[in-house]
Amino acid sequence: MARTPATAHQTAGPYWHMIDFPEWADLLRADGPNAGAGGERITLAGRITDGDGAAVGDAMVEIWQADAEGRYDGAFQGFGRCATDAEGRFRFTTIKPGPVAGRGNALQAPHVALSIFARGLLAHVTTRLYFAGEALNATDPLLALVPEARRGTLIAREAEPGLWTLDIRLQGADETVFLEF
Repeated sequence: MARTPATAHQTAGPYWHMIDFPEWADLLRADGPNAGAGGERITLAGRITDGDGAAVGDAMVEIWQADAEGRYDGAFQGFGRCATDAEGRFRFTTIKPGPVAGRGNALQAPHVALSIFARGLLAHVTTRLYFAGEALNATDPLLALVPEARRGTLIAREAEPGLWTLDIRLQGADETVFLEF
């Protein structure tokens, strides 16, 4: 019996195509919906690598975050999108989010949700970026579910004032913790 070759409905690639609007990486741009937003202005940056440690230069990172008061329903529109460069780097300009109310009145530590889309991923992966030094990290309900030895894969460090960095490893040693929904 002859094998039928794969068709578009049988395989996920190589059909990945990113729709990129570079201005979406600056949530505080003068002509954007958050112009004049209050809060601490920060930059979020990092690098995405694969299981071999090679740069993923064709990924797209989306972020979703609360405003400086920890609200998602305020005037601040906390969505951004950024393509990685040839070295796998991404960079967002935004404000530092505040603590967010969670289930059962538990207060979540300030965080940013990240979704990563790339060729080779059948579905995007989602994780969170937390900020080093936040007292609420110790009691954050989601972070508490992550084994202590792996929590560092979710904690951004302040490389210089206002610049927070978190590298994301898609597989292998030091793989970033990803969330299932």
